[in-house]
Amino acid sequence: MYGVRDQRSRRRRLVAVGITAVLALGVSACGGDEDGAGGAASGGKNTEAPAAKPSAPDEARLKAASFTDGEKVGAYTASEYVLDGPLGDAYTAVPDGCQPLVSLSGEVSDPDPAAEVQRKVDVPDEMLGVSVDVTLRSYANGGAASVMKALDKAGRDCAGGFTEQRAVAAAKYLKAEPAKAPAFAAEADEAKAYRFTILDVKGQQKLYEYLTVVRVGSTTLAFRAEITSTKDIGGVPPEVMAAQWAKFRAAKG
Repeated sequence: MYGVRDQRSRRRRLVAVGITAVLALGVSACGGDEDGAGGAASGGKNTEAPAAKPSAPDEARLKAASFTDGEKVGAYTASEYVLDGPLGDAYTAVPDGCQPLVSLSGEVSDPDPAAEVQRKVDVPDEMLGVSVDVTLRSYANGGAASVMKALDKAGRDCAGGFTEQRAVAAAKYLKAEPAKAPAFAAEADEAKAYRFTILDVKGQQKLYEYLTVVRVGSTTLAFRAEITSTKDIGGVPPEVMAAQWAKFRAAKG
């Protein structure tokens, strides 16, 4: 049944440009408000050197803001993926414009993240329980805002359904509907949340997944929740999102 995702290996693109210089300038741990392009005023030649843009947080800084292996989150436990997390380059969308709803992996989606950290949050003893993929990504050069723009467009263009193409199978998304964003999203720069209705790979049962993506500066926090049954869980578990948000804000200082 759809919902148990193979943990296929894929390479990660970890590009952390100018981290040493950024630390020297005292840039905060998890991005600020740099996700936007600035420019010289019109009406004359700009003789001043352009200000350097802060770099995106590297993997070490994202790890400091993420759940640790074995950390308890209410009834849930966080863990590191043994290989790479789900929804990598083995998962693509048809049509291509729906890709942000399937995977934001650098191998199949633009722009590439500069760094990425993934955690799985579930109840270890529940084989058929809720599982949440929690992914923190950082982007350089305004990439995080571009990701959110593409996600918003995909949510509108693909609301009536699309196909998730996998290595050996395909799943049909029947609907992509807006869902309620968490309360803490009011403190972020922007947030998007979706409810997916999906046919299993045999085309017999309807399953439900939820995706919430929150952006703060150059960093995105993505939560994807699924359950290996036909139950509609009603959204990403709020305690998981709230706990990750608290850790992120504490690391950001």
